Parts: sequence; C-alpha cells; structure tokens
Amino acid sequence: MSVLQNIQEIRKHIPTEIKLVCVSKFHPEATIMEAYNAGERNFGESRVQELISKQPNLPDDIQWHFIGHLQRNKIKNIISFVSLIHGVDSLRVLKEINRQAEMAGRTVSCLLQVHIAEEESKFGFTESELIDLLSSDEIAELKNTSISGLMGMATYTNDTEQVRNEFRTLKKFFDRVKTDFFAENDSFRELSMGMSQDYHIAVEEGSTMIRIGTSIFGEREY
Repeated sequence: MSVLQNIQEIRKHIPTEIKLVCVSKFHPEATIMEAYNAGERNFGESRVQELISKQPNLPDDIQWHFIGHLQRNKIKNIISFVSLIHGVDSLRVLKEINRQAEMAGRTVSCLLQVHIAEEESKFGFTESELIDLLSSDEIAELKNTSISGLMGMATYTNDTEQVRNEFRTLKKFFDRVKTDFFAENDSFRELSMGMSQDYHIAVEEGSTMIRIGTSIFGEREY
C-alpha cells in the first residue's frame, strides 16, 4: 500500500482527537512529502543531524517532534524550530532546553518520559523520581519550558496483556500527576504512548498521541 493508503487505514481505526506523529526517521524528504500531501503535519525524528538536514527543505508548517534520546550538547541545534520534545528524562536535559529556549526567545513544549518497560535499555524517570522533580522548586524556575504531558514506551513483546498493563499504569500515573501538579494548567494534556506494533492498545488505554513509523512508511531506509 502507499503512504496515503497506510495513513487512511490508521485514521480509520483511531479517534479524530488522537494526534498522529508520523515517525519519518531514516526516510527521505520525498516520502515525508507523501504524508504531508495526505494532510499530516506532525512528524517525528530521533536524530538531531538528520532533523536539521531535512527541516530547511520541507514546508514551514510542519510540526517537528523530537522523539529520540536527546543529548544536551545538541539541544541548541533544534531549539529554534522544534514543536515538542518527547522523552525528556532528566532535570539536566530540561534545564538545558530551558536555557537554550530562553536564548532563542521562545517557550518549548516538552513531555517527561516515564520508564514503564521491562527493558533496561529504555530511558525515563521512575514514578518516584518524577514526583520528586515536580515537587521541587527547581522546575518552577524553568520559565521557557512548558511541561505538556508524559510519554512512555511499553516493553517490546508479543504479550499484549503486559503491554496493556504498562500503558494502563502510565495512564493512572498521568492522571495522578495532572491532579496533583497541573490541575489548573491546560497545557498539561498529552499522553504520548503507542507505536506501530501497539498503538491500538495504547489508544484503548488513554493515549492522546501515537508515534507511527513503519505502519506508515514501511521498513526504514538506512
């Protein structure tokens, strides 16, 4: 199937309010334009070098999501145009985003990553670490970042019940964080969970944003 047909198929199975982030990493600009011409505007990249090489050549109204593990020394390269940084997993990274955003004269939206998977290789805060961070005075001082929600990645497994339980746990934690820390803050509203292999489950468990690559673009072109 074509990129257009793949997107239409996904859209048939998700509610209209779910944000679809087309994960375009390792795919060429021409392929990204197929999704753009199908009406998509949210695109996700996980490598700074790849993102900064593509961004100038593609339409200005694309909302770029950085979805990979972000190194502090590379934040300055994307800060002027990135729409949402997924996967912020430390206060040090958050502070550097804030510092670079202040110099760029803008406020940058971020999602805090929670570790919900069994794999040690996945990044993210534990629940207690995140509660400690949100309870601290330091986070209140970061005026050029906006905490827009949480994100998490489930264990890569065929055990759908495990995946469901991990997503359900994250949704419960999201609701708790919203109530305890962001009750008056409308900008805290995104729960980014679900990828090509598990987005159906994620949507059922309360995701507001899914990150889809392979199911749209096919296998990656390395």
